[in-house]
Amino acid sequence: MAKKINIDGIEYDLDNLSQTVKAVLEKIQHADTQIQEMTNLYNVLTRAKKSYIRELKREMIEGKSGVDIASLFD
Repeated sequence: MAKKINIDGIEYDLDNLSQTVKAVLEKIQHADTQIQEMTNLYNVLTRAKKSYIRELKREMIEGKSGVDIASLFD
């Protein structure tokens, strides 16, 4: 069974495409992969940033009040 690709609602048989078109499709796939990897990295870094902000807030409150907030929740 031949591989097919759908572009704007039209199916194309990959075996019938030129090498130039196949090369462009590979570049598109590579770009999509990079976008997904960057999205994943963004999500990880955003989560880390939020964690750092929570820790900073905890440290600031503890410094001002002298109360160890973490021990209150243990």
